[in-house]
Amino acid sequence: MASNTMNESLEKILIKIGGMQCSFCTQTIKQALLRINGVKEVGVSLAHEETLVQYDINLINSDKIKETLRDLGFKIRDPNKVRSFEEEEQELQKEKKRLFIAILLTIISLTLMIFMWLGFKLQFLPWLMLIIAIITMFIPGWYIKHMAWASIRRWILNQHVLLEFAAFGGLMGGIYGFFAQPWPTADFFAVSVFVTTYHILSGYVSLFVRTRSSQAIKKLMELQPSTARVIKDDGREEETPIELVNKGDKVRIRSGERIPVDGIVIKGISSVDQSLVTGESVPIIKDHGDEVIGGSLNQHGTLIVEVSKIGEKSFLQQISQHIQEARALKPGIIILIDYVLKYFVRIVFSAAIIAFFLWTIGAWALIGRFNFEQAIFASLAVLIMGYPCALGMATPLAMIRGGGIAAQRGILMRSGEAFQAFKDVNKIVLDKTGTLTIGKPKIVDILLAEYYDEKELLSLVASIEVGSTHPIGKAIVEYALSKNVILQEVNNFQGIPGQGVKGSINGKVILAGNLRFIKSEGITIDAFNKQRIDLENQGLTLIDVVEDKKMIGLIAIGDVLKEDAKETVILLENAGIEPIIITGDNWYVAKAIAKDLRIRKVLAEVLPQEKAAKIRELQSQGNKVVMVGDGINDAPALMQADIGIAIGAGTDIAIESADIILVNERLKGILDAYSIGKSSYIKTVQNIILAFLFNAIGVVAGIFGLVHPIWAMIAMALSVTTVLLNSFANKIFIKLKT
Repeated sequence: MASNTMNESLEKILIKIGGMQCSFCTQTIKQALLRINGVKEVGVSLAHEETLVQYDINLINSDKIKETLRDLGFKIRDPNKVRSFEEEEQELQKEKKRLFIAILLTIISLTLMIFMWLGFKLQFLPWLMLIIAIITMFIPGWYIKHMAWASIRRWILNQHVLLEFAAFGGLMGGIYGFFAQPWPTADFFAVSVFVTTYHILSGYVSLFVRTRSSQAIKKLMELQPSTARVIKDDGREEETPIELVNKGDKVRIRSGERIPVDGIVIKGISSVDQSLVTGESVPIIKDHGDEVIGGSLNQHGTLIVEVSKIGEKSFLQQISQHIQEARALKPGIIILIDYVLKYFVRIVFSAAIIAFFLWTIGAWALIGRFNFEQAIFASLAVLIMGYPCALGMATPLAMIRGGGIAAQRGILMRSGEAFQAFKDVNKIVLDKTGTLTIGKPKIVDILLAEYYDEKELLSLVASIEVGSTHPIGKAIVEYALSKNVILQEVNNFQGIPGQGVKGSINGKVILAGNLRFIKSEGITIDAFNKQRIDLENQGLTLIDVVEDKKMIGLIAIGDVLKEDAKETVILLENAGIEPIIITGDNWYVAKAIAKDLRIRKVLAEVLPQEKAAKIRELQSQGNKVVMVGDGINDAPALMQADIGIAIGAGTDIAIESADIILVNERLKGILDAYSIGKSSYIKTVQNIILAFLFNAIGVVAGIFGLVHPIWAMIAMALSVTTVLLNSFANKIFIKLKT
């Protein structure tokens, strides 16, 4: 009983966090929150800048958790509100201004130091350097002190604390120089300036790499009109805000309007384009009793719809919820240096303490006197050499390099996951429509009566379809023109919404439309019966063509594979990645595509809200999964996958939910992204090794007094430069074997 009561008192809160820079931040948040009485579990995602906290509502409330995060120096954001591009750009500009001030002060101090090293006597140099150090530390660097103080009050040692010990060590060491001569006073002040600037630079680079305009949910909800035309009891139509529409209300949607609600058609017939929300390209005929989805486009005819779902139960709201859930449940990519960073600062502080005691108590034990000045030099050198600036920049710099190469090939790499997870990927889930296929209606087959040839039939059908605005009609006209078919004059044209078209050519009545339309005109349809069944089993849309009440042809409309689809599938398999098709289409269509591509595994008739669950199922079996898609219905799955890849011509929602965007729509871009991701990971490993070597060798040298603090600062700058050069060197980019 006690156990059940305890479980009932536990709640979870998902908090969006601003200001996170690296793995040190995740460790700081975890340690700080877990020290609050009542907090049971804390999960922090650096990739999505959010924390999921489980807490006991009898001991603590969510306000205390948020207050702690703010006290640590982080920003709290509304998890249901997507920041605009302008807000993110404003934050980036603010950090750029801070960095500009710090760099300007650093350049001034470096210029003064160079003059000093060249032998120029600058009488007021120590005082100038003191002023520059104080300005740098307390104006652009003030936020670091706030975060360091908040951490140290909780006995948390992180990069901010380490930085401030080094900066204040330099400041105090410089002030000590006013009273102890000779003493490198200016050098110590320079250390305070340089370490503060490098910390700001590291933070800016991290923000620059990670900033992205994630407006998926905002753009998703913009698909739903803000008002609906509600029919009142007296027959009047009233424009009503969508949030005031109730279940059971009747709404009128005219031709060309976007459907504002989920509901059931109670009157009218029309073709509805659901491609934005379902991903399927061919418009669907909606008649009495059919369901419609909010956000779809009503193409022809007027519909009266009875509202069946409102609020959180509507399709768009459900997809929005699935995107957020997938984001929270997405497996975190383990950053290579996480385990080391957990203990890194403690090790550096311990080394600084060892250095101090070595040159005080150790020196007294060996030579009979304290070497206090050398103890200060050694401790400060250790703190500087141990500062993980290069370590913190190792991953982002490799990502920038990889991102630049990818951009040249028409690939936008939008997150760290895109670089770090590719090496372990073994499954790739490919959406069918718009990804493997073109996503537009195309003529797949034409069946002819014995007395007609293809051009004659196309001339009749294309001529009459010229007056149609339906995508299928347009596809027929485009195909006919590509075959150099001559169009004829049409009289008495009539378009029947959701059914077909009719008109007269050379005195003969021509009909083109679906089976229901042809039957309603009293036409016998015995011709092509066997072929009709075979084509329908392939999921193709059939257009019957009639001349003076005689069947003269049957046109099969479907989607066709992209040119590089087959080659891409073969290359993926050669790379050891198993391709899987996922689609909302029926099994006949899915299996036909799979057979053509020689893909063995198919997931068909998958509802939009089920796609992310299918990805999770594959992940639960120990697989690393890539998802490739282009529709709104793909967005939760793109977010859930270890790597989400969106086709550039897809919906904004899919694009904003993905880690990688193929701008030029080449499927072979998947292979390029795979190659760049793996090679960038190698660059990251190289950078981390280089950074650790500098840190490890430098800390040991500092302990034994072999490094002057100013040279330690120069060495730290060299370590960053080395990592920078390695990141942007044109080497070690693996080519995928084909």
